[in-house]
Amino acid sequence: MASIYDFKAATIDGKVASLDAFRNKVLLIVNTASKCGFTPQYTGLEELQKKYGPDKFVVLGFPCDQFGHQEPGNEAEIANFCSTKYDVTFPLFAKIDVNGPKAHPLYTWLKSEKHGFLVDAIKWNFTKFLIARDGTVLERFPPTTKPEAIAPKIEAALKAA
Repeated sequence: MASIYDFKAATIDGKVASLDAFRNKVLLIVNTASKCGFTPQYTGLEELQKKYGPDKFVVLGFPCDQFGHQEPGNEAEIANFCSTKYDVTFPLFAKIDVNGPKAHPLYTWLKSEKHGFLVDAIKWNFTKFLIARDGTVLERFPPTTKPEAIAPKIEAALKAA
């Protein structure tokens, strides 16, 4: 696959969505979890969505249960948690693997485009990938990077042609 727009993923409500629907938008792709020390980052992610969404920016959340069993719920439970606890309005997808033989092809591609520190594997929940309007991966951020710290990079990506 040559472009992020070639991928499809199941949404949190079980429909298949093409990432081509997000063409010409700046994206922040995040593997999420509901019972993680980084879970409060949902607040910052939603703030980014509300602030930059009108400027063609979208956060895409991909729940994952590969790290410490911190996303044990099913899709309905995850959607309910995100909606009631964090008022999440950005798109959420069905639970996926981000590492290993069952890793979603999107994450296999993301990791090949922007390697992590020392290893290519996703190390934990809330690893973030910033995607340019043309579908290229601009940057990879570790879980410890708070969403608000990414704001200047999002602004720069939105201003770029």
